[in-house]
Amino acid sequence: MFPWSATSTIGSEIELRNGLQIADGLDTMTTEDNVYGPASLDGWNPEIQLGEPGSYPYTRGPYPSMYRGRLWTMRQYAGFGNAETTNRRFRDLLAAGQTGLSVAFDLPTQMGLDSDDPRAAGEVGKVGVAIDSIDDMRTLFDRIPLKDVSTSMTINATAAVLLLLYQIVGEEQGADPAEMRGTIQNDILKEYIARGTYIYPAEPSMRIITDIFSYCASELPNWNTISISGYHIREAGSTAAQEVAFTIANGLEYVAAAQRAGLDVDEFAPRLSFFWNAHNDLFEEAAKFRAARRMWARLMRERVGAKTPAAWRMRFHTQTAGSTLIAQQPLTNVVRTSYQALAAVLGGTQSLHTNSYDEALGLPTAESAMLALRTQQVLGYESGVADVVDPLAGSYYVEALTDQIEADATDLIERIDALGGAIAAIEAGFPQREIDDAAYEFARAIDSEAIVVVGLNRFAVETEEEQEVLQIDPELESVQIASLVERRSARDSTSVLESLDRVTITARGDDSLMLPIKESLKLGATIGEVTNALLPVFGRYRPPV
Repeated sequence: MFPWSATSTIGSEIELRNGLQIADGLDTMTTEDNVYGPASLDGWNPEIQLGEPGSYPYTRGPYPSMYRGRLWTMRQYAGFGNAETTNRRFRDLLAAGQTGLSVAFDLPTQMGLDSDDPRAAGEVGKVGVAIDSIDDMRTLFDRIPLKDVSTSMTINATAAVLLLLYQIVGEEQGADPAEMRGTIQNDILKEYIARGTYIYPAEPSMRIITDIFSYCASELPNWNTISISGYHIREAGSTAAQEVAFTIANGLEYVAAAQRAGLDVDEFAPRLSFFWNAHNDLFEEAAKFRAARRMWARLMRERVGAKTPAAWRMRFHTQTAGSTLIAQQPLTNVVRTSYQALAAVLGGTQSLHTNSYDEALGLPTAESAMLALRTQQVLGYESGVADVVDPLAGSYYVEALTDQIEADATDLIERIDALGGAIAAIEAGFPQREIDDAAYEFARAIDSEAIVVVGLNRFAVETEEEQEVLQIDPELESVQIASLVERRSARDSTSVLESLDRVTITARGDDSLMLPIKESLKLGATIGEVTNALLPVFGRYRPPV
């Protein structure tokens, strides 16, 4: 498709001539392959393909004024150790001008395990913050007014629990739930495809998700109930078109599940959001965002039958590509991240996280996290890229790329439809195989230097200065466990057990799980206990062989 991108379908025999990459067999390339002009958009209709910013099909952005009205939310992903250490990092970032929080949870929290579970040993607080109960959530947001700040939480299988803990803390602070703003990722289908932090099988997991949709419609109307994520699909090795196709197919599955549960698409769809990866190819990535927005608008209007523009409009968060960061010459990652962030802004993102340059070595240090935030601030306030809406509109090259990504993604969605939808395709292993194949081809291209990674397969250096790496205090795990044991002993255990029994009983019926889970959490139930209360009814997911 694009000769020098990972999505190329051209043969892998590539040589270097005068510093340029030339694919074997491409010496007869036509001018149109290198120079785009009117012929590249033959029959192209700007009224159909573009429209106006803030209007269907939203190619040019979901809002008329875009960044002229306000800049994207600058939201740095953070979380490590226990709630106290992460709270300090949050407050430092907010003081430095960050405009939204993004919480990283440790693996036990993501998997529904308490910190003292034997399976959690060695993982407590390592890749995110450890949250066991309401007490941890209170500490995490201590001196952070939840009525004022927007918070994104990367949590999936246990999303309902973390959302309810957040709401409880906000209410304790005096916040009106109707005013609380934020997003939970809550995208379990992507976990089956690319990431692996799942607990329950698809059917009960989808029930929890639709319960969240319904609950938030009445209790947390300004909350984004799901962030349908292409990010981890791309991190697993997909192409740009695969990222769009598999993510949108998952989105359609969530919409269909909510409709089957009796929810009105025009009421719940405006609270859906998306989460995309910003990779290295600047123009391909900007085109990807524009194509995804247009595809979603058309599918929601023409296929799903949504009637309101708010239900057609795709809003999304973007994170720069962690998989592109390298441990060699790590400061070059600052440059990669800057261009990736530029692609996200050119593509019209509503929220952005820029990775820190040292993340190939460990969790970000305070210094590298601050530089990542400053990268966004320079982009927003100094570069001029936010001065006009969709500055790439009408570019022969970008519009051709946008159309091509949409066409390729549409072909993949049609193949998923033929398999019976996203869940059936996942159970058949279709997206997993497609991503594995793409990742393999990408790795081969790096090995052969068909794709150059500066500092890795070209322009390497023999010696480098030792890089400071954030060290997690090894005592934090034992401190977290001791605190958890103490909290358990101080609560009314009988009331907690009775409330957990009500969660199990509710799971056997059709009523929403949200209120009984909230009651248990208020009484001091832990994430692991709520998870275990559902397991006898829902069971565990086992991936297909």
